[in-house]
Amino acid sequence: MRPSEKKQKNKLSAAIFPFTPRRAIIRQIFQVTLRNGRAAIFFIFYESKMDIQNLLEKTLPGLGCELVDHELTAQGTLRVFIDKEGGITIDDCAAVSNHLSRLFTVEDVDYKNLEISSPGLDRPLKKAADFARFAGQEAKIKTRLPVDGQKNFIGRIESCDGQTVVLSFDGKTAALALDNIDKARLKPEFKF
Repeated sequence: MRPSEKKQKNKLSAAIFPFTPRRAIIRQIFQVTLRNGRAAIFFIFYESKMDIQNLLEKTLPGLGCELVDHELTAQGTLRVFIDKEGGITIDDCAAVSNHLSRLFTVEDVDYKNLEISSPGLDRPLKKAADFARFAGQEAKIKTRLPVDGQKNFIGRIESCDGQTVVLSFDGKTAALALDNIDKARLKPEFKF
């Protein structure tokens, strides 16, 4: 095939098959008008082949780390927060990043960028084991429902029995049900 014929063929295929974003194609396929004249709304969920949370919880202990949290942003960045006894180093983040990028390729996990980091000084507290581990330290806790007319607490974690977190603040003590806690983070303490 001569170069001029090749260019002619490329022009034809571009004209016949223009690029159309996936979202526009789905909108055309599912464009339905109801009897009342309103457009129907369809929600389409894409599911990766394996649950990311489950995959991370099975993989990270083998690398000597624990999963603190993860999030997938709208831009496709997958952030994984890891921790271990004694703290996380840059070498730990690099090793986990290399391992997870290979694993995610095999498991067909869809993401654009992978970020691995430590949870920071204001580490989120998610599980009962987190509250038990950090007993004696200060935390900021927000509850879903008010406890004694209050939803926001800043105090010292006294204990956690697996279902209830005992927090002391301002000379008082509050027992917070673990399933009522919306958000909880350590409050960094700086000593001079």
